[in-house]
Amino acid sequence: DQSGFFNPPLSSAVIFNPSTGLWFTTGSMNTSRVFHASVLLRDGRVLVSGGYNGINTTPNAQIYDPAVGTWGSSLPMNSARNSHAALLLPSGKVLVAGGAISGATATGLTSSELFDAGVITNSAWQPQLDSTTSPLSLGGNMVITGPQFRGISGASGGNYQDSSSDYPLVQLRSIESGQSTFLLTTNWSTNAFTSLPVWNFPPGYALVTVFVNGIPSTSSIVNITVPVPTAPTLTNVAKLGNGSLQFTFTNSVGALFGALASTNVSLPLSNWTALSGVTEISPGQFQFTDAQATNNSQRFYRVRAN
Repeated sequence: DQSGFFNPPLSSAVIFNPSTGLWFTTGSMNTSRVFHASVLLRDGRVLVSGGYNGINTTPNAQIYDPAVGTWGSSLPMNSARNSHAALLLPSGKVLVAGGAISGATATGLTSSELFDAGVITNSAWQPQLDSTTSPLSLGGNMVITGPQFRGISGASGGNYQDSSSDYPLVQLRSIESGQSTFLLTTNWSTNAFTSLPVWNFPPGYALVTVFVNGIPSTSSIVNITVPVPTAPTLTNVAKLGNGSLQFTFTNSVGALFGALASTNVSLPLSNWTALSGVTEISPGQFQFTDAQATNNSQRFYRVRAN
């Protein structure tokens, strides 16, 4: 339990049953604590770390097992800390960071440490994927359906450092390159997720995984495709201070382009020089910079869909 500045820290714990609206006592911790952090682990246990026992900052953590209603033995931490942040990572590890060591004057901490709770997952709490958008054209919205996209409530130590997340985090990971990103959402519920348009991601096969309170779903394979480009619309041409030429244009979100250059516009396209460097700087906004423009009195450009 967490108490205020002027009351003694407590080692007791209680559980709230939302179906009955009642509290009941469970096992007590080995150490009294205040200003600690609590995190719900993947397997349903709760990790409580650090805190202040009324005399010293607590240099250990404990894990509560709801199956038996007791706390495990003390787990030493690398640094004693209170009023710190704790976050369950997608890997299942817990990141503990910052906080302070209380004494005559509180000393802030810049250090962090990881707690590895293992890979045990309660399958009853695991989100499930019933359907995913595949193929997904870059610039499109990823729509995922399935149960358990909210999971159960996260653990709380009663202060603002707690970081439980009762909402789905969706990871997209390229099978070929390993590049990964977490998708932003326009709408989500207990059984559905819709992302913002997906862009700046390599085409090909990818794994999509839903994390709820750090618990991952079984991944599904999706095919990320390139959209059909349209005729580019030039929006700006600028001569930069270093002599480079830069131009921007709009097109389909996620389209892939290359640039061609020539000093003679009448030459066949096969004789133009292929240049790299066309990037999508924001969804549907493309930019190309030619650092060699200063070496030519005149130069013509074309963009070509890859």
